[in-house]
Amino acid sequence: MTDLEAALRRAVRGEVGFDTTSRALTTMDASNYRRVPLGVVAPRDADDVAAVLEVCREHAVPVVARGGGTSIAGQATGTGVVLDFTRHMNRLVGIDPQARTAVVQPGLVLDRLQDAAAPHGLRFGPDPSTHSRCTLGGMIGNNSCGSHSVAWGTTADSVRELSVLTARGRRLRLGQEWSGAPEGLRGLVDGELARLRTGFPDLPRRISGYALDALLPERGADVARSFCGSEGTLGVLTEAVVGLVESPRARALAVLGYADEAGAAEAAAGLLPLGPLTVEGMAVDLVPSTEGLPRGGAWLFVETGGATEGEARARAEAVVRAADVVDALVVTDPGGQRALWRIREDASGTATRMPDGSEAWPGWEDCAVPPARLGGYLRDFRRLLTAHELRGTPYGHFGDGCIHVRIDFDLLSADGVARFRRFSEELADVVVAHGGSLSGEHGDGQARAELLPRMYGAETVALFERAKAVWDPDDLLNPGMLVRPAPLDANLRFSVLPREPVDVEFGYPSDGGDFSAAVRRCVGVAKCRTTSVSGTGVMCPSFRATGDEQHSTRGRARLLHEMLAGELVTDGWRSTEVRDALDLCLSCKGCRSDCPVEVDMATYKAEFLHHHYAGRRRPAAHYAMGWLPVWLRWAARTRTAPVVNALAAVRPLAAVAKRLGGIAGERELPRLAGETFSRWWRRRGGRPTGGGDLVVLWPDTFTEHLSPSVGRAAVRVLEAAGLRVALPPTLRGRAVVGDGTSRSALALLTARRGQVCCGLTYVSTGQLDRARAVMRRTLDLMAPVLETSAPVVVLEPSCAAALRTDLPELLHDDPRAARLAARVLTFAEALERHAPDWTPPQVNLPAVGQTHCHQHAVLGDAADRRLRESAGLTGELSGGCCGLAGNFGFEAGHYEVSAACAEDQLLPAVREAPDGAVVLADGFSCRTQLEQLAGVRGRHLAEVLAQRLA
Repeated sequence: MTDLEAALRRAVRGEVGFDTTSRALTTMDASNYRRVPLGVVAPRDADDVAAVLEVCREHAVPVVARGGGTSIAGQATGTGVVLDFTRHMNRLVGIDPQARTAVVQPGLVLDRLQDAAAPHGLRFGPDPSTHSRCTLGGMIGNNSCGSHSVAWGTTADSVRELSVLTARGRRLRLGQEWSGAPEGLRGLVDGELARLRTGFPDLPRRISGYALDALLPERGADVARSFCGSEGTLGVLTEAVVGLVESPRARALAVLGYADEAGAAEAAAGLLPLGPLTVEGMAVDLVPSTEGLPRGGAWLFVETGGATEGEARARAEAVVRAADVVDALVVTDPGGQRALWRIREDASGTATRMPDGSEAWPGWEDCAVPPARLGGYLRDFRRLLTAHELRGTPYGHFGDGCIHVRIDFDLLSADGVARFRRFSEELADVVVAHGGSLSGEHGDGQARAELLPRMYGAETVALFERAKAVWDPDDLLNPGMLVRPAPLDANLRFSVLPREPVDVEFGYPSDGGDFSAAVRRCVGVAKCRTTSVSGTGVMCPSFRATGDEQHSTRGRARLLHEMLAGELVTDGWRSTEVRDALDLCLSCKGCRSDCPVEVDMATYKAEFLHHHYAGRRRPAAHYAMGWLPVWLRWAARTRTAPVVNALAAVRPLAAVAKRLGGIAGERELPRLAGETFSRWWRRRGGRPTGGGDLVVLWPDTFTEHLSPSVGRAAVRVLEAAGLRVALPPTLRGRAVVGDGTSRSALALLTARRGQVCCGLTYVSTGQLDRARAVMRRTLDLMAPVLETSAPVVVLEPSCAAALRTDLPELLHDDPRAARLAARVLTFAEALERHAPDWTPPQVNLPAVGQTHCHQHAVLGDAADRRLRESAGLTGELSGGCCGLAGNFGFEAGHYEVSAACAEDQLLPAVREAPDGAVVLADGFSCRTQLEQLAGVRGRHLAEVLAQRLA
């Protein structure tokens, strides 16, 4: 234990982390930069903060304040001690609806403040796209803005008072009329009045530099406002009084279509006199699908408010009449507005990939110019991109003249980094020529601070240095930011990654087969750190259960990054830190769809476990649960299912079995079916009947051995819809599809019997060699099917997802894998595509439950929604993950997190269900979790429809 760590542990009541994991989780924010801290402290209160500052001052160690870690310029990273305010100092202290103010701690997430203010008809004005995970302290540090800044301004406009600790331990209460000003600040300002009155651009999004002009007497000498945007370099915020604004009772969204982004940009300023709440812009290259949008190549999202829906709509229609547009759309439905806004909010992650899938990076994320000059600036910006042979996709706050953009810089090679520098210098000059600010929202950090002399001139930057010295004479707080900055091309986070591709098992087709590129996908926007999900969203259930960064998708990606870097995590694939962080990953695949950059942590986990346990003994659960298909087939072949069930019912024997198998003691062992689905199929004849389209029904392990009633129900429904149902062949050779026989006696004698399997349990436990062997055997068995046009209907969503994604990505060298993956349909998809004229039986009941996490992430549930609606099943299913997640919830040590995940969405939805509601759960894990935790029987949609057929 170092002297610094020991001193901090003695002085602080909060957590002190100098371990590898704590440090690795804070090496990066959402920028291009990386710094390795000495340690991390989670203070419990202002006294803890004061104690940390005292200890660090004695040891001459810098201090960096950190909130959600979503800063894009590098200011939330440092080489000293990082203060993590999200763990304890995250409370809403109080709210005063009459005064329209709230008292908040720096680690409070913005959405929590919005939730508390909403019942009073109030809200906090600024709302960055990261509102579900950014903190008030970080917003004050960066002077954040958001999409509503044309109406409600920046964070500085909403700050009333700030409680701050200086690096030397002084407690200040900052406000107007020099309230709380440190000694020497007023004298500094009085000597520079002329410069402060003339040396700062007048535009709504001037975030760059220190806001010293807020200290002018005619502006109220507002020390709190001047502190905003100082990026943790002047003092450490411990509490804030912020103003709230009245939230319109009704809103409407006018989406205006223009031919291109320049047309949209030039139109934006002209709409401001109409008093909109937002004027946001984005072009077609950032929109995955233009479905639901008006015609055009670029759009303005203009929100209006009113006391009634009619008033809000009237204002939106007035905006449409005033705008010269290609096409327009006015939306008043809240759900429709949310869907459109999600497109805009996800752009911060979507923009990190070019349309061809290549990488793009921040650095010039948010320059701002006067709104009336935005069109000209964008044209100059595009010309500069072309001159440097770079690409970017601008979007952002057109009404404020603020543009976000990610650019396809090559930050891996020396030549690419040199071009990054040249472009940055030239673009800074373009911004200044248009009267703009190098930062219009996210601050300067390391990305732009070096270029501030181009915007302000050397004398004003020297004034910034003098102001920093007044507040922090020892340069203890976030050194290298804003003043005396590190070079903009130093400390790049990519420089530590291996230059040669890492030898891996999966194909990573979207990343050119490069595991490092896959890990680089995580840019730190931290959507995985949201504490609630909307709609059928899933990501990230383990973070919501624990609140711990290492159990978020971003946290795990950071540890994998450090594993590849080899500086902090030094034992590569054998790393216990990475293993422990991945241990609570449910492999729900939610990040594959919900993460704006489609980080696929389930695949990364399987890859890691494969290498981590290569040549070593695995945990018992990997053998018990990973090899589950083998054990179940043995029980079926020996007809010992009744014996197994009887033994499992004897508690002492079950306890021993669970202990030996690494299974959680709190779990009940599922009962094996007395008759497998395939045996039932053979008993009823084993051949297709009818004259409709042929479909091959996949007998997955769970349907086959644990819930054959689902398979039987599916057969009844598919046949009722006029389809001919077959099962896959069980003989390798020239087997006839579905009958398990061969065409000749010789083939029968030489063929080898087998059973299809998607390999899911082997993949989820990282036994990739075994998974590959199982998948190849399956492809051999499925050869006759692949010679036909028959689709493969998979009832278990996790198995369908494995066939759609894991199969072709693990067997990327076998073209049959992609062919089979393309054939896979869900139950609802099969009915919709191959029996489009069939009308399902009418259930006419409310439905509750949860969309399976793999269904949401990989398969999509649009067909299921339509089938439920056609059958009269009303209501929406919840999002999240059931928490059992295959082997995860059964493994020892996972029970509490598994139950917490179920309590997040699934169990409350079932408890609150109306009388008579149908509980839908297509996944075996979901049904098991419901039965074991709530005593409720969930049913597959096929079972519900089959029952009505009777």
